[in-house]
Parts: sequence; C-alpha cells; structure tokens
Amino acid sequence: MKKNIAKKNSSSKKNTRMAAKPVALTSDKKQSAVSPWSVSIYVYWFIILFFIAATFYILGRSHGISNNASGVNNVEITEEALLQASDYYEDGKTKLLSGDVNGAIADLTTAIDSGDADVNAYILRGEAYMQMANYRDALSDFNTAIEMDSMNAVAYYDRALLNMRLEDYNTALNDINNALAAQTAKPSAVLQMRDLYAKRGRLNLWLKNWDGAIADYTNSLARPDGVVDPSVYAERAEAYTAIGNYADAINDYATAIRIISEQIQGATTAAQRESQSSAAMAYFEKSAALNIALGNVDAARGDLNSAYTIAAALLDNDSMDRIQGVLSNLQGQ
Repeated sequence: MKKNIAKKNSSSKKNTRMAAKPVALTSDKKQSAVSPWSVSIYVYWFIILFFIAATFYILGRSHGISNNASGVNNVEITEEALLQASDYYEDGKTKLLSGDVNGAIADLTTAIDSGDADVNAYILRGEAYMQMANYRDALSDFNTAIEMDSMNAVAYYDRALLNMRLEDYNTALNDINNALAAQTAKPSAVLQMRDLYAKRGRLNLWLKNWDGAIADYTNSLARPDGVVDPSVYAERAEAYTAIGNYADAINDYATAIRIISEQIQGATTAAQRESQSSAAMAYFEKSAALNIALGNVDAARGDLNSAYTIAAALLDNDSMDRIQGVLSNLQGQ
C-alpha cells in the first residue's frame, strides 16, 4: 500500500514536472514574440499624441486660445482682429476722399498701431489732420514719413503746404526744394513737376524773390504734364508788376482770363463758376490799372467794362460801384 502510494506520488511529481515544462516554454515563447510589438505600438501612439498636442498648442498660441498674461482663456477672434493694416489703410483713404475725415483718421490710426503700416499711412493721416487744422499732429506724421523714407516727394510736398499755412515760408521753401529733388530721383505718380515749380514760384513771390518767382512760374508753364492753372499766369503777372515789367504782366493777365473762359465751360457747379468769374473780374481790374499806368486809357476802359459785366452777372454791387467809379474818372481822359 505504501509502495503504491509512493509510486503514485512519484508519478504525480513526475507529471507535475513534465506539465510545468510546457507552461514555462509557452510563457517564454510569448514573451519573446509579443514584447517587441507591444513596445513599438506604445512608441507609435506616444509620437502621434505628442504631435497632436504640439499642433493644438501652436494653434492656440497663434489665435490667442492659450492662457495669456492675465490668465484669460479662449480669447474671441473677431472679424476686426483679422483685418490687415492694408485694409484699414484703404478704408481710411476711401473715407478721406468721401469727406469723412474723422473716420479716416480712426482707420489710419488702427493701421499704424498694428505695426505693419507703411509710409503712406502716415502721409495720408497727416493730410487728414491738416484738413482738421490739427497742424501739430499733421507735422508729426509728415516728419515720421520723412524719417521712414527720406526720398518721399509727397511727404516733403505736404509738409511744405503745412508750413505755408503756418506762414513759415523759408522752411516751406526748403521742403519744396527737397520735394523737387526727390521727385527727380524717385518720381511719384501723385505729384507733377508743374505743380511743384508753381508752389515754389508762389513761395518766392511771397518772399519777394521776384526773379526766382518768374523763373519758377515759367518753368511750371513749360511742363507738358497736367492742366495749366490760370493762377500761375496771374501770379507771374504780379512778379512782373513788382519789377516794373507792366507789358508782360498785362499779357499774363490776358492769358489767365482766356484760360478761365475756356475752363468755366466745364465747371460742374455754380460755386465753381462764381469762383472762376470772380478771379477773371479781379484780373481785368489789375490789367486795367497797369494799362492806366502805361497811359493806355482805351485798353483800361475795355478791361473795366469787362470787369463790370462780370460783377453785374454775379450781382456784386460793391464791385459794380467800385468799377463804375474808376470808369467815371477816366471819362475826361
């Protein structure tokens, strides 16, 4: 009995050892076959999750979704925030041309504050400020524009106009000289040499540089670009008058009147026609005064009669009385 039990136990142990070996072998095989695949799967998904997280982080940073300095999350992206500086510049330009000066300044300021605006935004806002008679801010913008582009003819020209309003004629003359030099080196489609020379002629006239004024006006009139302004002839006539050249002055007044008679046909408003007619009347009177000085009484009388006709058409009683008085004094001559 004991032998049977011993044999049984011995057989049981042997079976147990024999059974254990296949289990161990099977376990080793699973470890050697499964472990490399499991590791590669974990690495693969780790890389995917890393790139997904990095992508959301970058997008959040660029659109203001991630936390900011004040701890505010999920900043709303508005249509206004997506507009570029160029969009605000174009809107400001459109508003300025339509007469909405305040709206133009607001849009141009937004464009400038964005940090992406170019020199034209400063020039345009300076022009808007000048229309509002805000000369300090206009001057600041023109100065900034010139600092950004020292060869910008428009910036110099606009600053010259501003200094003319401020009656700082010498500074304005220096700006016009710089505008002429810049326009020669780097032409701007916005400006014409005819206008630049005319403006310098006016400054020389105001500074009583008669010869310089005549030279500039003559240079302006010789330019083929643009439309001739009758005031250029009239202002050159003033310079001729100042040096005693009455004959050339009379010819210039006559030319200015002829140009007005041609241009008045294309006037689109009554205000324009009245303004041009008033200028022609003044030129007739000045021509009459020069003809009287030269002893050309008949020519002077003809000028005065023409001036009177215009005054009557304008219902300008004061001018009619003044002109009639001069005609009465000529009756005995």
